[in-house]
Amino acid sequence: MNSDNVEGEPLTILLVEDNPSHAEIVKRCLENHRVANRIIHIEDGQAALDYLYQRGAYSDPATYRKPHVILLDLRLPKVDGVEILRQIKLEESLKDIPVVVLSSSQAEEDITKSYDFRANSYLVKPVDFEKFEAMMEDIGFYWLGWNRLPYNGEKL
Repeated sequence: MNSDNVEGEPLTILLVEDNPSHAEIVKRCLENHRVANRIIHIEDGQAALDYLYQRGAYSDPATYRKPHVILLDLRLPKVDGVEILRQIKLEESLKDIPVVVLSSSQAEEDITKSYDFRANSYLVKPVDFEKFEAMMEDIGFYWLGWNRLPYNGEKL
């Protein structure tokens, strides 16, 4: 899969995941399938918000670019995933970023809350590695290859 966008900019996935094992599986699967040119892994909710709002350690816009898609776990330290999702979808400059909730939770309350705050998708992490790998490949192809977002005059 060609993972460059029309303007030749590298595509970026922001992975917000506190479990190092899950993060490694996601990164390895996406890299093995050449789904993204750049995967930014952040381990807590506050750091994710800092990245998105380009604050603190993430204040250089040339280095920390707006992601093309966000893979968001719900159970995060400092700020939980539902609150991150709420803030993203309320912020004019961020609301167009597709957010895929990638959680081990199958609780109806978590699914409902995520869609109430306009998650673009809610996926339950499979326990089986091969199924997890296939899901990551499909996510990459769908959100970065096949899906089209409206152009709003701003580069993602």
